[in-house]
Amino acid sequence: MDVAVLIVAAGRGTRAGGAPKQWRAVAGRPVLSHALAAFDGIASEVVVAIHPDDRALARAAAPGAVLVEGGASRDASVAAGLAAVTAPRVLIHDAARATVPRAVIERVVAALDHGPAAAPALKITDALWRGDDIVEGTQAREGLWRAQTPQGFHTDAIRAAHAAHPGGAADDVEVARAAGLTVRIVEGDERNIKITTAGDFARAEALLGGSGMDVRVGNGFDVHRFGPGDHAMLCGVAVPHDRGLQGHSDADVGLHVLADALYGAMAEGDIGRHFPPSDPRWKGEPSETFLRHAADLARAKGWRIGNLDVTLICERPKVGPHAEAMRAEVARIADVDVARVSVKATTTERLGFAGREEGIAAQATATVLR
Repeated sequence: MDVAVLIVAAGRGTRAGGAPKQWRAVAGRPVLSHALAAFDGIASEVVVAIHPDDRALARAAAPGAVLVEGGASRDASVAAGLAAVTAPRVLIHDAARATVPRAVIERVVAALDHGPAAAPALKITDALWRGDDIVEGTQAREGLWRAQTPQGFHTDAIRAAHAAHPGGAADDVEVARAAGLTVRIVEGDERNIKITTAGDFARAEALLGGSGMDVRVGNGFDVHRFGPGDHAMLCGVAVPHDRGLQGHSDADVGLHVLADALYGAMAEGDIGRHFPPSDPRWKGEPSETFLRHAADLARAKGWRIGNLDVTLICERPKVGPHAEAMRAEVARIADVDVARVSVKATTTERLGFAGREEGIAAQATATVLR
């Protein structure tokens, strides 16, 4: 979809206590990470407005996003973010709304096909009172709504609206209406809470499944043929052999399948997606680059690596004498305890290409948890 998401994450969140709420962990990863994950597969462009002191935190929580420095107010942060948006439609979302259901986002996007602005909201159903310590009056609830985000707009329209607005708006719908834009209301969701106070973290934890463990499993499989050479790179170790493995990189089939298993566990495709073999930059590249990237990506997304298990399938070279060195290398590259790494080998009983010693196959399994 040709739509951007602009996450407003420059605030200090003092009412929640402690560190700014967008960087505090809920269900194993930062609040901002959860908010961004809701837009996976919907937004073609991600912009995050941040406080200048938070760049390192933002880079870890939002890899691949365009980071812009926000302003002293929400209006200023949104305006700074809009300046970096290139897509024709934009969804403006509060980082503190980490539990927004995907269906809410999809309703906002669909409504933008019929007008310049749309936002989710919930009808007020409770009785409304006015007063401080005592009830001083009542307020009719008919026609009243509780506003939520993301609020969606045609980008040029909301950019012009912010440029003309004097500031101090409660949200972007107020800015849009001041510029004369018609804002369509779509159905919100009670689960789309805004983390504001310390008690909201417990609610968000429950909504995001923090009471249980999210465990994912990925698999990898790869084959490399033998060619000229005097060693084979296997799981980061140069194993002496009368032939070498052939491939666009250094052809380390063990590290390739481990990287693919990690990418698979995260639903992040495979090595070819991140390091296309058509790109000459990766010709001859040490395969540890690929495994390290997969492991770093897992941590950036809030995952913890549970274990890495690889089986090398070949007649020769013999893996057993090198298995412990291979485990140590995999652990070093992935930055995990060696106790979480298994390297083993088997043969095909002289059957097939591996049995004829034409090449080596490998398969791997990886688990990630959060």
